[in-house]
Amino acid sequence: MKTLYFVSAAMFTMVAVPAAAQDTAPPPPVTVSGSVALVTDYRFRGVSQSDKEMAIQGGITVAHESGFYAGVWGSNLAGWGTFGGSNMELDLIGGYKRSFGGATVDVGLTWYMYPGGADLTDFAEPYVKVSGTVGPVNLLAGVAYAPKQKALGNFSNTPQSRGQSEDNLYLWGDVSAGVPGTPITAKAHLGYSDGNPGLGPNGTSVAPTGKYVDWLLGVDYVLGPVTLGAAYVDTNIGKAEAAYLQPNFSSTKDGSSIAGSRVVLSVTAAF
Repeated sequence: MKTLYFVSAAMFTMVAVPAAAQDTAPPPPVTVSGSVALVTDYRFRGVSQSDKEMAIQGGITVAHESGFYAGVWGSNLAGWGTFGGSNMELDLIGGYKRSFGGATVDVGLTWYMYPGGADLTDFAEPYVKVSGTVGPVNLLAGVAYAPKQKALGNFSNTPQSRGQSEDNLYLWGDVSAGVPGTPITAKAHLGYSDGNPGLGPNGTSVAPTGKYVDWLLGVDYVLGPVTLGAAYVDTNIGKAEAAYLQPNFSSTKDGSSIAGSRVVLSVTAAF
């Protein structure tokens, strides 16, 4: 799933253009950008989707000068993240972005797909993001709401389950700022999930315990088109809550919780 905050998310960098070229060549009406990343753990809203193992991820976005854009993003999966038995997540993304004064509003929808998995595991999640700057600090607030749909229905593997369809709400905020005189950017993230607990009847869930909080603290180091990242990721999902979700909700190698704290490293190349 695309993290809307992803620890491993593609960190796009800008390539400087000579001043003369800027004067003579107006920006093209359509731009294409993308990235490829190698991460030590695919964390989606604080929870590992790769069984605390490495993942290869990549995406591409086509944007029009009008503000409309469309893209695709994918990652390998393992353990809890293999919703319906799929070993791959493929996200289709579309939306509209526009600036109003000092703020940018981004409205869109992500369609989460799990090729090769069980039927009815795919689901749609609209989102709204508002971003801006205050001095040297970049701020972003977002809300993603997946309405009730079969892929997010409850299943009777947790005390909270009621055997009915569920929706899913995610609220989050991001803060980042460059360190003066260096190619380093410090970043932080805080998110809140409220959705269907456990795995749904079709093997899908984006809020493992129903309601929980996730957070991230990290830094990015930019080297031309390559970004090196390191982030501390954690949730407030405790051992007692995770116990209801065993054996899915653990690393198959050491039995530790896939929602526990961990430092995640990433290497991202943008184009």
